[in-house]
Amino acid sequence: MSEHKKAIVRKLIEEVQVGGNYAVFDALMHPDFIDHTPTPGFAPDRDSVRAFYRAFHASFSEPVCEIDFQTAEGDLVTTRKVYSVIHTGAFNGIPPTGRRITFDVIDVLKVEGEFITAHWGILNLMKIVAQIS
Repeated sequence: MSEHKKAIVRKLIEEVQVGGNYAVFDALMHPDFIDHTPTPGFAPDRDSVRAFYRAFHASFSEPVCEIDFQTAEGDLVTTRKVYSVIHTGAFNGIPPTGRRITFDVIDVLKVEGEFITAHWGILNLMKIVAQIS
């Protein structure tokens, strides 16, 4: 069961966060999804997570994600990953620089059945801003 839950999270990473496939987002994210650590300026719900992903894809292109490790315990899947992206659109009021940047993320996702129902995470937005400023 743990491997199945990890595969669901990897599908979110590969097909949505990297690939921008929002049909997969809709299939994986439970309608009552809650983000316990929402990105500043976004509500803690499914629609706001979709909006954040869309905004991120509009600001950064050619995403690559390397998963450093992934563990599962019960319904929780923890993933540490490093992204590499090119800043090709305005982000947080900063015009595009064309720079390739990297940043790391730690996410804990709750997977119930076939759905992701909750998120807790650490994303250092200041590290992103520092690289494009």
